[in-house]
Amino acid sequence: MVQIVNFNERESDDGSTFFALTIQGGVELVKSKETGNFYATIRKTSIPSTFDEATCKALVGSEVPGEIVKKPCKPYSYTIKETGEIVELSHRYEYVPEEAPAPSGKDDMSESTIDDFVVSESLKPEEHPLIA
Repeated sequence: MVQIVNFNERESDDGSTFFALTIQGGVELVKSKETGNFYATIRKTSIPSTFDEATCKALVGSEVPGEIVKKPCKPYSYTIKETGEIVELSHRYEYVPEEAPAPSGKDDMSESTIDDFVVSESLKPEEHPLIA
Protein backbone atom coordinates (compact mmCIF):
# COMPACT_ATOMS: atom_id res chain seq x y z
CA MET A 1 0.00 0.00 0.00
CA VAL A 2 1.05 3.56 -0.65
CA GLN A 3 -0.37 6.67 0.94
CA ILE A 4 -1.24 9.99 -0.67
CA VAL A 5 0.65 12.53 1.45
CA ASN A 6 0.47 15.78 -0.53
CA PHE A 7 -0.26 17.36 -3.90
CA ASN A 8 1.25 20.13 -6.02
CA GLU A 9 0.02 22.27 -8.88
CA ARG A 10 2.14 21.75 -12.00
CA GLU A 11 2.28 23.23 -15.48
CA SER A 12 2.21 21.03 -18.57
CA ASP A 13 4.21 21.67 -21.76
CA ASP A 14 1.22 23.41 -23.34
CA GLY A 15 0.92 25.85 -20.42
CA SER A 16 -2.18 24.33 -18.79
CA THR A 17 -2.09 23.45 -15.10
CA PHE A 18 -2.86 20.18 -13.35
CA PHE A 19 -2.38 18.63 -9.92
CA ALA A 20 0.11 15.87 -9.15
CA LEU A 21 -0.38 13.65 -6.11
CA THR A 22 2.65 12.91 -3.92
CA ILE A 23 2.58 9.29 -2.75
CA GLN A 24 4.88 7.39 -0.42
CA GLY A 25 5.47 3.80 0.59
CA GLY A 26 6.26 2.39 4.00
CA VAL A 27 9.42 2.88 6.05
CA GLU A 28 12.42 0.83 4.96
CA LEU A 29 15.86 0.43 6.48
CA VAL A 30 18.82 0.90 4.15
CA LYS A 31 22.50 0.26 4.84
CA SER A 32 24.84 3.12 3.94
CA LYS A 33 27.58 2.16 1.45
CA GLU A 34 29.93 4.70 3.04
CA THR A 35 29.49 4.09 6.78
CA GLY A 36 27.88 0.64 6.91
CA ASN A 37 25.24 2.05 9.28
CA PHE A 38 21.51 1.70 8.71
CA TYR A 39 19.16 4.60 8.20
CA ALA A 40 15.40 4.82 7.77
CA THR A 41 13.92 6.16 4.56
CA ILE A 42 10.66 6.24 2.63
CA ARG A 43 10.28 5.98 -1.13
CA LYS A 44 8.28 8.88 -2.57
CA THR A 45 7.12 9.80 -6.04
CA SER A 46 4.42 11.87 -7.66
CA ILE A 47 1.80 10.98 -10.22
CA PRO A 48 -0.27 13.35 -12.35
CA SER A 49 -4.01 13.47 -11.75
CA THR A 50 -7.16 14.77 -13.37
CA PHE A 51 -8.49 16.02 -10.00
CA ASP A 52 -9.24 19.56 -8.94
CA GLU A 53 -7.65 21.08 -5.85
CA ALA A 54 -10.58 20.25 -3.54
CA THR A 55 -10.48 16.58 -4.54
CA CYS A 56 -6.71 16.42 -4.04
CA LYS A 57 -7.09 17.92 -0.54
CA ALA A 58 -9.75 15.33 0.29
CA LEU A 59 -7.51 12.47 -0.91
CA VAL A 60 -4.53 13.32 1.34
CA GLY A 61 -4.22 10.46 3.82
CA SER A 62 -5.90 7.92 1.54
CA GLU A 63 -4.20 4.60 0.81
CA VAL A 64 -3.89 3.06 -2.64
CA PRO A 65 -2.94 -0.57 -3.36
CA GLY A 66 0.49 -0.89 -4.93
CA GLU A 67 4.10 -0.01 -4.22
CA ILE A 68 6.86 2.38 -5.21
CA VAL A 69 9.78 0.69 -6.95
CA LYS A 70 13.25 1.89 -7.92
CA LYS A 71 13.72 1.93 -11.72
CA PRO A 72 16.99 2.54 -13.58
CA CYS A 73 17.05 5.50 -15.96
CA LYS A 74 19.43 7.73 -17.91
CA PRO A 75 21.80 9.54 -15.46
CA TYR A 76 20.77 13.05 -14.39
CA SER A 77 21.90 15.69 -11.89
CA TYR A 78 19.87 16.31 -8.74
CA THR A 79 20.34 19.04 -6.13
CA ILE A 80 19.74 18.04 -2.50
CA LYS A 81 17.59 20.94 -1.21
CA GLU A 82 18.84 20.80 2.38
CA THR A 83 22.58 20.91 1.57
CA GLY A 84 22.78 22.32 -1.97
CA GLU A 85 24.94 19.34 -2.93
CA ILE A 86 24.58 18.22 -6.55
CA VAL A 87 24.60 14.46 -7.07
CA GLU A 88 24.25 12.32 -10.16
CA LEU A 89 21.49 9.74 -10.06
CA SER A 90 20.66 6.92 -12.46
CA HIS A 91 17.36 5.80 -10.98
CA ARG A 92 13.90 7.13 -10.29
CA TYR A 93 10.97 5.92 -8.23
CA GLU A 94 7.80 4.77 -9.94
CA TYR A 95 4.36 3.71 -8.70
CA VAL A 96 3.37 0.16 -9.61
CA PRO A 97 -0.27 -0.86 -8.95
CA GLU A 98 -1.04 -4.04 -7.06
CA GLU A 99 -1.74 -6.85 -9.50
CA ALA A 100 -5.12 -8.53 -9.34
CA PRO A 101 -4.90 -12.25 -8.63
CA ALA A 102 -4.86 -14.33 -11.78
CA PRO A 103 -7.94 -16.44 -12.51
CA SER A 104 -7.64 -19.63 -10.52
CA GLY A 105 -8.19 -22.00 -13.42
CA LYS A 106 -10.08 -25.24 -13.75
CA ASP A 107 -8.71 -26.83 -10.56
CA ASP A 108 -11.08 -24.73 -8.43
CA MET A 109 -14.13 -25.46 -10.56
CA SER A 110 -16.86 -27.74 -9.32
CA GLU A 111 -17.37 -31.09 -11.01
CA SER A 112 -21.15 -30.63 -10.68
CA THR A 113 -23.34 -30.33 -13.73
CA ILE A 114 -26.86 -29.05 -14.19
CA ASP A 115 -28.08 -32.64 -14.03
CA ASP A 116 -27.03 -32.77 -10.37
CA PHE A 117 -29.55 -30.04 -9.57
CA VAL A 118 -32.47 -30.76 -11.89
CA VAL A 119 -34.78 -33.65 -11.07
CA SER A 120 -34.66 -36.10 -13.91
CA GLU A 121 -37.94 -37.44 -15.27
CA SER A 122 -36.69 -40.96 -14.64
CA LEU A 123 -36.01 -40.30 -10.93
CA LYS A 124 -38.63 -39.96 -8.28
CA PRO A 125 -38.01 -36.96 -6.01
CA GLU A 126 -37.22 -39.24 -3.05
CA GLU A 127 -34.50 -40.98 -5.12
CA HIS A 128 -32.71 -37.75 -6.16
CA PRO A 129 -29.39 -37.40 -4.24
CA LEU A 130 -29.87 -33.72 -3.45
CA ILE A 131 -33.51 -33.91 -2.44
CA ALA A 132 -33.48 -37.15 -0.44
